[in-house]
Amino acid sequence: MAEKLHFALVSPERELFNGEVDHVVVPGSEGAFGVLPNHAPVMSVISPGALRILNDGAERRIFVNGGFADVTPEGLTVLAEDAVDLASVDAAKLEQDLKNATDDVRDAANDEKRDAARRALARLEGIKAALAA
Repeated sequence: MAEKLHFALVSPERELFNGEVDHVVVPGSEGAFGVLPNHAPVMSVISPGALRILNDGAERRIFVNGGFADVTPEGLTVLAEDAVDLASVDAAKLEQDLKNATDDVRDAANDEKRDAARRALARLEGIKAALAA
């Protein structure tokens, strides 16, 4: 049996993944990087994008919106500020959410609400871009 990488993905809401995999591609702040079993220890800031989990010929893609990746001799742990399994995204709902978020930016009553609306819009745009990739 080929050696596996222990991988855990945790967001503030819940643990999204914990198990043995072949390979994980992380959207790092200095570019995407792959992690295989026995990878050298490293810590990286995560940029918004699709994290790719490869195992037994299958690929699972999860949008991560910031956080940290920590590779140790025990494996890879990703602490994501926000994470969405791309397989569960409804494209029609996403388009409606994008329209609503654009309207929220335009209609914001003050700078604080406008900034919050822009962050929400950027997150949704990131999910859309990750789905298209």
